[in-house]
Amino acid sequence: MSPSLSRPGITRLGSMLAAVLVLFTVSSCGYNTIPTLEEQAKAKWADVQNNYQRRADLIPNLVATVQGYAKQEKDVLTSVVEARAKATQIKIDASQLTDPEKLKQFQDAQNQLTGALGRLLAVSENYPDLKSNQNFLALQSQLEGTENRIAVARRDYIEAVRAYNTELRTFPGVLWAAIFFRDAKPMAEFTAGADAQKPPAVKF
Repeated sequence: MSPSLSRPGITRLGSMLAAVLVLFTVSSCGYNTIPTLEEQAKAKWADVQNNYQRRADLIPNLVATVQGYAKQEKDVLTSVVEARAKATQIKIDASQLTDPEKLKQFQDAQNQLTGALGRLLAVSENYPDLKSNQNFLALQSQLEGTENRIAVARRDYIEAVRAYNTELRTFPGVLWAAIFFRDAKPMAEFTAGADAQKPPAVKF
């Protein structure tokens, strides 16, 4: 009898086929859904952080430009600088996304910065020369675009987190989580109201 047709050979072949069948069944039943959704949510969070950082990077030039025309607005300028410092100090990596308190600290700091920026831009209305300054106009345009990107990134993160959290709570995801992904925890969502998420008015 050929070695390939021997009982041990047949047994090994059967085991391999069974393993392939199990892998196919597992993958088709949603085993990969939880880790896939988790990674998607983490990627969306990275987009959120990148866009907030982009905003933070614009602020020093914006403050310097406004200061050149409105030095007497010291309190407003200081509040922006301080809010930026606080916002950039609070970092959340992917492993902390399951901690609602951490996310709240992050969003509170960003909301404070949004408010400070809004006050700064409102003050600029009192200075016609500033409003017509080309550097200021360019920064205003970049800030507006960044605020829009932040809004989109936040929305995408919220949607990704909801998909992931829903998978953990519904069938068959709840079974996969209980058996294979016991460390999987729901991720925190932004909780600020709609008004807090509105970008500052930057159009004149």
